Amino acid sequence: MLRLGPFAAAAARFLPAGPRPGPLCLAGNRGSFARSWLLVGDRGPLSRQVRAAAGGERVPVLKTPKGTRDHPPAQAALRERLLSAVVSCFKRHGAAAIDTPVLELRETLVGKYGEGTKLIYELQDQGGELLALRYDLTVPFARYLAMNKITSMKRYHVAKVYRRDNPATTRGRYREFYQCDFDIAGQFDPMIPDAECLKIVHEILSDLQLGDFVIKVRLGGFSVPPWEAVLGMTGVLLRLQVTARLVPTGGLELIERLLQDPKLSQNKLAKEGLGDMKLLFEYLTLFGITGKISFDLSLARGLDYYTGVIFEAVLLQQEKEQVEEPASVGSVAGGGRYDGLVGMFDPKGRKVPCVGVSIGIERIFSILEQRLEASGEKLRTTETQVLVATPQKHLLAARLKLISELWDAGIKAEMLYKKDPKLLKQLHYCEDTGIPLAAIVGEQELADGVVKLRDIATREEVDIPREKLIAEIRRRLEP
Repeated sequence: MLRLGPFAAAAARFLPAGPRPGPLCLAGNRGSFARSWLLVGDRGPLSRQVRAAAGGERVPVLKTPKGTRDHPPAQAALRERLLSAVVSCFKRHGAAAIDTPVLELRETLVGKYGEGTKLIYELQDQGGELLALRYDLTVPFARYLAMNKITSMKRYHVAKVYRRDNPATTRGRYREFYQCDFDIAGQFDPMIPDAECLKIVHEILSDLQLGDFVIKVRLGGFSVPPWEAVLGMTGVLLRLQVTARLVPTGGLELIERLLQDPKLSQNKLAKEGLGDMKLLFEYLTLFGITGKISFDLSLARGLDYYTGVIFEAVLLQQEKEQVEEPASVGSVAGGGRYDGLVGMFDPKGRKVPCVGVSIGIERIFSILEQRLEASGEKLRTTETQVLVATPQKHLLAARLKLISELWDAGIKAEMLYKKDPKLLKQLHYCEDTGIPLAAIVGEQELADGVVKLRDIATREEVDIPREKLIAEIRRRLEP
C-alpha cells in the first residue's frame, strides 16, 4: 500500500470530489505533488488551502523599501569619512552637537514646508498623538529652542530625515537620507553669522575636492511678485538679471550697481536689503572667498520659513569627470536665514533670529562613490593595525595572550578564528584587508622572548623584544 508523506496526505484532503489521482501521480519525485499545486500561485482557494495545510508560507520579498538602500562595508567606510570631514569643520567653528527624536508631533511639521508638506510621512494615531517622521532638522531645532526657552546657540546636527518623495538614486535623492546641519541662533549684528555659514560651505567643499563650485546668494523673502509690487514695475527682475550678466564675477559690483538704480534706491525695503547684501560681501571679502560667491537674483529655496539671505552651492564641472555616467547631482549645500520660525512655536510669539546651512551629504556621497568605482581603488573597511599570527600549530594560547596585550594598549588588532591557521593564509588576509603589520609569535620567538614584526608592504621582518613591541608598533604607525 502506498504511504503518503504528511505534505501529500494533507493536500489530498483538499482534492476536489471525483476521481482522485492514481498512485503514480503521488509517488513521483519527492515534492512533485506539492510543486504541481503550489506553482499555480494564489489563483484560487485550493492552492491557499494546500499551502496552509502544508505549513508553508509565502517566501518574503528580500528588498529594501523604495527610496532606501543598504550600505555594505566599503560604502559605509566612505560615508563615515565624509561625515567625519563635515563634522570636524562644524566643530572647528565652535558648534555643539544636539539630537532630537526622529518622531515629531504632526502639528509641529505641517505648514512649515510649503509644497513639501505633502511629502511628510504621517503615522497613524499612536495612543492619542498624531505623529510624523521628521522632514528636516531645521524645524525640530526651532521647536527645541522654543520648548527650552533658548535664545542663543550654535549647534550642529547629523541625522536621518524622511520624505515621501519620488526617489532618484542616481542623483542621490532618497526617501531616507542624512542631513548635516549647522545653525547659529541668537540676536547678533547683521550678516556676521550669515558670512560664517557661507565660509563653512566654502571650507567643506574645498576640503572634499569635489571640483569647481559656486555659492549662489540672494536676499530671501522676495519672490518675483513681491519685488514687482514693491517697485511698482513689471519685468524688474529681468532688468536686474540682464545687469547681473554684464557685471564681472564677484557680486559686489552688481550690488553697487543695483544700489545706484533710481527706482531701487527710492524703496526703503529694497535699499535695506541691498545694504545688507553689500555688508555680507564685505565680510566675505575679508574671509577671502568672494571668488566662489555669486549674487543670483533667480535663486529660490522651496521652504516657507526663509526670511532673509538664502544661498545654495552648486558644482560646476561634473560633466568633465572621468566617469562613464557623471553624477548629475545639482545643489550640494543650501541654507539661509529664518528669523520667524522659532516664534511660531513660542506661546508668546517671541522670535529668535536664526541662520544655518545644510550640507547635501547624499548627493556628495553619490559623486565620491562613482569616483571610487571609476578609479578602481580599494577602500579599507576596517582600521586594524596589527594581525597577530602564528607559524606553527598549538599556539592559540600565545596568540590570545599577545592580542590581549595589544588591545589593552589601545592598538587595533585582529587574529584569525582558527586554532591552527596556516601562516600564508594569515599573511594573505593582511594583504586583502590592508592591515599594515603582522606580529608573529612562534616556538622560537617564545623561547627567545621576542615577537617577529613583519611589514606587510615591504615583507621586511625584524625581531622585537616583547617588552618593546608596543612602543615599536606605535612608532611605525605614526603619520
